[in-house]
Amino acid sequence: MPRHPYLSPIVNESEPLLSPETLGRLERLELVTRKIFRGQLKGERRSRRKGQSVEFADYRNYVAGDDLRFIDWNMYARFDKLFLRLYQEEEDLHFFALLDSSPSMMFGEPTKFRFAQKMAAALGYIGLCRSDRIKVEVLTDQIVPPSAALRGKGNLWKLLRQLETLPTTTSTSLDAGVKKFCIRNPGKGIVVLLSDLMDKSGYENAIRALVARQYDVYVIQIFSPAELEPDLTGDLQLIDCEDGDLADISVSPRLMERYKATLQSFVGEIRHFCARRGIVHTVCSTAQDVDQLVASYLRSRGLVR
Repeated sequence: MPRHPYLSPIVNESEPLLSPETLGRLERLELVTRKIFRGQLKGERRSRRKGQSVEFADYRNYVAGDDLRFIDWNMYARFDKLFLRLYQEEEDLHFFALLDSSPSMMFGEPTKFRFAQKMAAALGYIGLCRSDRIKVEVLTDQIVPPSAALRGKGNLWKLLRQLETLPTTTSTSLDAGVKKFCIRNPGKGIVVLLSDLMDKSGYENAIRALVARQYDVYVIQIFSPAELEPDLTGDLQLIDCEDGDLADISVSPRLMERYKATLQSFVGEIRHFCARRGIVHTVCSTAQDVDQLVASYLRSRGLVR
């Protein structure tokens, strides 16, 4: 019985993470958060919060304890009431790309992990162009130094270098990896989880941990075309690259129908689980073009504009 590499790593990572043409298209976009976070530094995005800047936004009634410097005395002369001038505040956004590097992510050509790297590079570059604080991390059981937060368009090459040198084929569970991430990164912001979510211990606790920390969470679930439409025939022995489990199968049209139904049910459960928690869940194939995916589909899903 032949041993089929359906669940074994296949690696071909010769393409660059971002092409010059892609950079030109991405720099016109902007990351969007559905929540209000207080940034640590001034950025280049308009906040929904009113604060201090040079751009006038609105008035509100004076309340005892307000800063007297912002009272509009011309309004006081006209209405005999105290009003405060409000200004449009600019803020920086924290963006975290969290990549799953488990053995199942090394499957395909290009691998699912390479696709995740490209997606993180594209979204990270959008944030750098808007002076957001960008950080990429990998779910790992290894002891690795934390990656530095990057800010500013000039740090693109540092971002790409960080992504290219991330540790791979780690054996940590999604739950353990996400909890370590939350401990290392106590701040708020957008978290994009890039994973196939194929973890025998489940994905639920990992996603709950991100929600509990009040991140604005997006889940991008990545599949290889060979997983979505398997081209298998005959009697095979499949090897689970996560734990080495073996499965002897005889491929038939009925078996393939059951497989596709099970996969559809798996994705549907995740989508429902995420929707109940206000999380945007997106399914991607490594055959899709990352540039078009970010510029069109993720824009419609509210992550970029």
